[in-house]
Amino acid sequence: MTQTLTLRRPDDWHLHLRDGAMLQAVLPETARHFARAIIMPNLVPPVVTGDQAAAYRDRIMAALPDGMTFEPLMTLYLTEDTDPDDVAQAAASGLVKAVKLYPAGATTNSASGVRDFDKVRPVLERMADIGLPLCVHGEVTDADIDIFDREAVFIDRVLDPVRRATPGLRVVMEHITTANGVDYVKSNDTDLGATITTHHLIINRNHILVGGIKPHYYCLPVAKREEHRLALRAAATSGDDRFFLGTDSAPHTDALKEHPCGCAGCFTATNTMALLAHVFEEENALDKLEGFASRNGPGFYKLPVNIDTITLTKSETATKFPAKIDMGEGTVTVFDPGFPVYWNVTA
Repeated sequence: MTQTLTLRRPDDWHLHLRDGAMLQAVLPETARHFARAIIMPNLVPPVVTGDQAAAYRDRIMAALPDGMTFEPLMTLYLTEDTDPDDVAQAAASGLVKAVKLYPAGATTNSASGVRDFDKVRPVLERMADIGLPLCVHGEVTDADIDIFDREAVFIDRVLDPVRRATPGLRVVMEHITTANGVDYVKSNDTDLGATITTHHLIINRNHILVGGIKPHYYCLPVAKREEHRLALRAAATSGDDRFFLGTDSAPHTDALKEHPCGCAGCFTATNTMALLAHVFEEENALDKLEGFASRNGPGFYKLPVNIDTITLTKSETATKFPAKIDMGEGTVTVFDPGFPVYWNVTA
């Protein structure tokens, strides 16, 4: 029996497109289903000024295949030298929709991130004044903190103090991975939202480590215990509009993923919507999928919901997704959930 589900065209509120040949290869995978995406600025060198964001946006649009429609929502990489005036001007122009905070050393290409939060206070205060969201990679990088505890410690040591010191600052906790993150969002009624990735709804840390190391499941923040995955599932499927989709789809070539010091990131742009339909159906919450993928994010960012729609169809035959995307200089492995999926985007 065929089952269909039509919803407003979704957006991705956390996406890595990279640049050059990688951008050319992976952009169509997102643009096929998503109308807009918040574009991560952690290139080498990072996107730190309005002019750099405009140039990156031009490269993205030049890479978009004919016949596809897609709007990149640009962000600036927050450094200790970021100019509050440049941020305000980029936001006022409509180009920049958020500023991204990477604690220095937290993840891929984060070496230019923030070490001393007092040095970025003028930027955060200006952002609070103009209502520009701060997107946060929420992990401390202290060597004495276990990697599985870094998100919870960040909330207590960094995020909560920053928010208390900057009233009105609108914050997105990106790719939350713990029940601690879920609980913190639920405890705050205003100016706080959180994105949840596709893969963190599906894998826990056992998937990375049991039976041999699985490099294509390695991501940052790293997947946590099963109890945390279940908390994320409950939040995503709850209908609470503070939680919305940010895939954190992060392409790396297989050579770099399978390297002795492999890169962090799961590439989910190709099959995210089918995987979400599977997850939401398992949770008896298909009626909540449109909110999570298509409505809650625009609501937080104060943007209109997309007018266009997509249709997901469930069939009796498992959907076959491509295993890899060829980028010319190598291949990128598409996230494999480890189970058959019977949903697919058909229109």
